[in-house]
Order: sequence, then C-alpha cells, then structure tokens
Amino acid sequence: MSLVPGLPPTGRAAVRAGVVGNYVDQINIFLPVVALAPALVTLAGPHAGVTAGAIVIVATLLGRPIGSMVFGRISDRIGRTRTTKVAIAGTAVCSLAIAAVPTHESIGAAAIATIVLLRFVGGIFLAGEYTSAIPLAMEWSAPRRRGMVSGLIMSMAPWAQSSIAFATAGLVALLGPHAYAEWGWRLAFVAGGLASLALLRYYSTRVGDAPQVVRRTETTGEGSAPATLGLRAVLRGVYAPAFWQMFGLMSGLWLMTNMVVILATGRLSADHDLAGSEVAVIMGVAAIAQAVVMSGTGHWSSLLGRRRFFIGWGVAAALLAPALWFATMTAGVLPFVVGIALLQVITVCGYGPVGAYLCERFPAHVRATGYGTAYSLSIVGPALWPWWLPALEPVLGHDGSVVVVLALGGLLVAGCGALGPRLDPTDLDRDVESVSRQLPDPVASR
Repeated sequence: MSLVPGLPPTGRAAVRAGVVGNYVDQINIFLPVVALAPALVTLAGPHAGVTAGAIVIVATLLGRPIGSMVFGRISDRIGRTRTTKVAIAGTAVCSLAIAAVPTHESIGAAAIATIVLLRFVGGIFLAGEYTSAIPLAMEWSAPRRRGMVSGLIMSMAPWAQSSIAFATAGLVALLGPHAYAEWGWRLAFVAGGLASLALLRYYSTRVGDAPQVVRRTETTGEGSAPATLGLRAVLRGVYAPAFWQMFGLMSGLWLMTNMVVILATGRLSADHDLAGSEVAVIMGVAAIAQAVVMSGTGHWSSLLGRRRFFIGWGVAAALLAPALWFATMTAGVLPFVVGIALLQVITVCGYGPVGAYLCERFPAHVRATGYGTAYSLSIVGPALWPWWLPALEPVLGHDGSVVVVLALGGLLVAGCGALGPRLDPTDLDRDVESVSRQLPDPVASR
C-alpha cells in the first residue's frame, strides 16, 4: 500500500524525506552517545572519560529545546522547507566539524570543550530539523495514512540507534580499539555529515511546502504575527491547554524511554556483569523489535482513535512494564534479550502516533512551535534521571525506584491522553489543518 497516493511529486518527496530525514536526524543525535564513547579517553584525557561523556550528552540535550523554540517559530513564519534546509545545513557543518577536532594530546582540554560546544550548537540545529520536517510531512500526508506515516517516521529513531550500535561495534572489531579511538570514530561523524548534505540536496531540489497550509497562512495573515506571539500563545495563551497536555504525555514517554533504553544498558553491564559486546547485541535486537512494532502503532492509533490508543497504551505500560522489569532484571525469569525487547516494545512503541498527534493539536501558524517545544522541552526532566533517581533508591530500592518511574510514565501517558480530543477515524479523515482547527482546547473537545 502506497504511503503517498494521489500526491504531486513535491508532496511525495516531502513525505519520503520526512521518513528518511528523521533517520539521518536520529543518526546525528545518537552519534555522540554511541560512536564517541570508545574515543573519549583520546579526546578528553585519561581521567575524564565518563564525566566528559555525560557533559557531551547534556550539551545536546540543552540545545534541543532552544532549537525547537527558535526554529519552530521561524518555520511557522517563513515555511517548513526553507527552515528545514537551514537546520540540515547546520547539522551537517557541526557533525563534520566534530570529525576534524584534534585530540587531547594535541590541544589539551580544548578538544573536549570544542566538541561540547559543537554538540550544543548541533542540538539546536537537530531540533530545528525535526521541528520543521515532521510537520511538513504530516501536512502533505493523506488523512487515512497520516498515522502510518507518523509511525514510520518515529520508528527511524530505533533503526538509527541499532545502525550506529552495530556500525560502531564493526569498526572497533575491524580497526581495533586503539585505532578506533585515535581516528576511526571520525568516520562515523563524516558519514553523518555527508548523509545530512545528501538530505539537504534532496530538500533543495524536490521538496516544497503544502499548498493548503500556505494558502491558509496567506489568507489569515497569521504567519506575519510578532516573533514572540507564537511561543507565548503555545506556552501561556489559547494553545497552552494543548501544549501542557502534550508535554505531560511526552514526559511519560521520555521517562519510560530513559529507563528501558539508557538506564537498562548501564544496569546490564554494572549489575549483571555482561560484556560490552553482549550488551550491544541485546540492545541492538531490542531496538529492531521496537522499530518494527513502532512502525505499526501509528496506523493502529488511526483505527482506534488517538485518545483510546494513548489511554490503552499507557495503562498497559503502567501494568506490564514494572512486571517485565522485575522478571528480567531481578528474578531472571526472562532472558535479557527477550525481556529488554518486550520492555521497549510495551513502552517506547507508544511514540508511533506522536508525529501525527502533535501536529493535529496545533494549527499551522503555531504548529512547528508547538510540536518542537512539546517534543523537546519534555525530555529535559526525564533525561536528568542520573541526578534524581538515586534519591529515590534509599526509599524504594534499587529496582523498586525504576518500577515506580515506569508506572508513573505509563500513567502520565494514559492520563494526559484522556485529556486530549477523541480523534476517532471519522475525525481523522481530514487533512491535518482541518483537524487542528476543530477545537484548540483539549478539554472542550472531549
């Protein structure tokens, strides 16, 4: 079944670029987490590896909400395609610049400081990319296939994660740990930068904005609103109920993701003494399982209705994820490769409809602002778990604290999903702009 029936070439290109582009985007997001880790001693010195890695990740994390707010408003004012091209170009430059950073032996602490700065700036451009490109793909998507396209776009994150994990393991095996740490890691960043440049060429020659959105903006004059109006309206104005509902739902998804992907990776090594290669295989298999299921959950939400999907998925995650964690990490009932895969499927695959649902909650003149800000700002609190999770352990226990966070994440998804509009199949059988104009207040539309 075609994802782009009846669309002009520009529209087909925009939808395809949304899927492939998010894969490239996620490659660049995961590069410092995976590909840079074996080389941190070379770049940060022999005594700063773990700390330096955390700082690099935090720098990217802090850049993403800023980028979503800045580029979201630009996208709502001047158009998705132009904004996406600027963001892609910035992402490519940052990745290629990181590949050229000298070692710690050559320039000392300036090496890791330069990488941190480039990752902060890169985080801004990365957020600008998905903040513009995904709403563009949703605006072009046929109504009955919008959820399906969303699922495919969101599934690119686990595909990218597994790709980098296996590519890094392959390069380390091929070159050896020493050569990889010295120069081999640069190949991954060069590949990421070149992929972004290829994507930029595609957007420049084949992709354009959806005409119905352009006409609506030109007719209402909303695209000419003051630069601060969009963000203010989203955070505190008429669209604030939709934003905070989505912020809560996304916070629940991010809480579960951090537990079953990032924390679980460390626990397999620290608590169960698994070798790095074993952990890589387990997480790689889990990412593939996650990607396969997630690619279908977007369409499933179109068949069930968005509200019904998120309530059901959140309740299932709140009940099943804690049990799966205990069965896998404590009781040893499930093999790690099976348990981690099931954990990620029952929690992270709830992202499938997010690309469509976020766009359906905001009209065109604030869509990119609302989408990017709700998606990126909600990640900050959950991603700081290394600081707040240890505070829960004395009260709830080593695994009990994780179980409580997983249950809370699922309940947030279910509760905030219940606050949103019904959006049943009959409601969704219209273009995204018509759906978003239904009612801006999520409570009033129940």
